[in-house]
Amino acid sequence: MRIAIGADHHGFQLKELLKEHMTALGHDVQDHGCHSVDEVDYPDVAVVVAEDVAAGEAERAVLVCGTGIGMAIAACKVPGVRAAAVSDPYSAERAQKSNNAQVLCLGAKVVGTEVATLLLDLWLESEFQGGASARKVAKIDALDTRVPA
Repeated sequence: MRIAIGADHHGFQLKELLKEHMTALGHDVQDHGCHSVDEVDYPDVAVVVAEDVAAGEAERAVLVCGTGIGMAIAACKVPGVRAAAVSDPYSAERAQKSNNAQVLCLGAKVVGTEVATLLLDLWLESEFQGGASARKVAKIDALDTRVPA
């Protein structure tokens, strides 16, 4: 699977570990930065990664910042992208199974490396279940083209 990855300076070290892990699993990982612990604004990285997903250049993506929240908010601003900030196993699975989230957002200051790897694995192994969730995801997707009143 082709997976885009990106992080701000808070998530740089965890991004590097997750990138190695996904590569070892046989995934094609495209690193969109950052490439050091020098300060970077997370929206700049999130939009590049999310646009990769929206354009079909990556099937899924992983974003890492301090909490995962900022990355998720920024990524969801790109039409066609559903990003989820997760910090527990159940949410990691449901992000994919129920919400068809193409982007997993993790907080380097919230989860340790072992938990982050577990969450990533659960998300990667999960598939969208469709069913009643398909109707809900379609409504989320429709918001991308909604014209405000």
